[in-house]
Amino acid sequence: MADDLCFVKSMHTDAVNHAPAISFFLSGAEVPGRPTLGAWMTYGLGVESDNLPGFVVMTSVSKGTTCGQIFYDFYWGSGFLPSRYQGVKFRGGGSPVLYVENPEGMNAMLKRGLLDDIGKVNRLKHEQAHDPEIETRIAQYEMAYRMQTGVPELTDLSKEPDHVLDLYGPQVKEQGTFAYNCLMARRLIERGTRYVQVMHAGWDQHNSITTELYTQCKDTDQPSAGLIMDLKQRGLLDDTLVVWGGEFGRTPFIQGDINNRPRWGRDHHPYAFTVWMAGGGIKPGISYGASDELAMNAVEKPVHVHDLQATLLHQLGIDHERLTYRFQGRYYRLTDVHGNIVHDILA
Repeated sequence: MADDLCFVKSMHTDAVNHAPAISFFLSGAEVPGRPTLGAWMTYGLGVESDNLPGFVVMTSVSKGTTCGQIFYDFYWGSGFLPSRYQGVKFRGGGSPVLYVENPEGMNAMLKRGLLDDIGKVNRLKHEQAHDPEIETRIAQYEMAYRMQTGVPELTDLSKEPDHVLDLYGPQVKEQGTFAYNCLMARRLIERGTRYVQVMHAGWDQHNSITTELYTQCKDTDQPSAGLIMDLKQRGLLDDTLVVWGGEFGRTPFIQGDINNRPRWGRDHHPYAFTVWMAGGGIKPGISYGASDELAMNAVEKPVHVHDLQATLLHQLGIDHERLTYRFQGRYYRLTDVHGNIVHDILA
C-alpha cells in the first residue's frame, strides 16, 4: 500500500495524556468544549445526504485488551456551535441508531402527522425565544424520520460481493469491530455522509508491547488497507481524504521499574510520532519529515497538530483562517491563532 500513502513522520503535539491529546487533535484545544473537526466540517460545508447524518462516529475495541481507553462524547461534540453539527454515534451492537423503527401501532402517516404538529409548536417557541437549539431540535426530528429508511439500507450487507468483504478481513460482518466500521465508513461516504470518524480503543500499551499490541495491529491492519483499496477501486479515493493516526507517539526507551515490578513498556511521547494519509489530493507514495536518530524529537520538517488541521481543512476546500464562529466576544477557529498548510505533501 506504500505507493498510495503519505507518511508524515515529524508530527508533534502539546498534550501528554490521552483525553487532552485526543481533544487537542480533534478540536484544537486540550480542554473540552470546542467544536471538533467533524462539526467544523458540517458547519462549513453543509451536508449532502438527505437520509443520513453529515457527521457519523463509530467506535470499537480489540477483544481481550486491558488498555481501557474511554471514548468521551466531546471527542465528536459541536462545542459552542449549534448541536445539530455534533457527531451521531452509531452503536456497536443491535440497531446502530436506537428507536429507528416505529413502535407498534405507529405507521408512517401517523408519524409524519405527529412530527408536523411538534414542528409547529417548536417554530412558535422559536419565534418567541429565538434559541438556535430549537432549530436544531426541528432539524433532528426530521433527520430521524428520514433515517428510518436510510439506516436499514446502509447496514444491509447482503448485496456486498464476497471479493469486497474479503478486503476487510474475517471480522467484517461482526458488528462493532474495526473491520465492520471501516466497511460502514465506505458505505456512508458513498451515500453522502460528509465526515466519518472511526475510533479504535486500547492503544495504551505501556507494558503489553509484545502481547496486546499485536492484537491491536492484527485487528486494524487489513481493514485499513481494505478501506483504501475499496475507495480506490470505486473512484472515491480522489475526493475522500483518509487520515490514520493517534494522539501522540511512544517513547523510544523502555519504562523503568515501578515498586520493584518490571514494566517492559513505553510511555506517552508527544515530541515525535507518525500519521499517514491517503487520497483527497494528498501526494501519494512519500515520506515527509523525520525525527532525530533516537526518535526523541521531530527535527526535519516538523509538523504540529495545528499545521495538520490547517492542511486537512485546505484539502477540503476551507481556509482555516476564515472558517470562524463568534462565541463569548471573540472569533474562534479550529486552529485558534496557529497553523500553517503543509504544501509539500499536496499533490
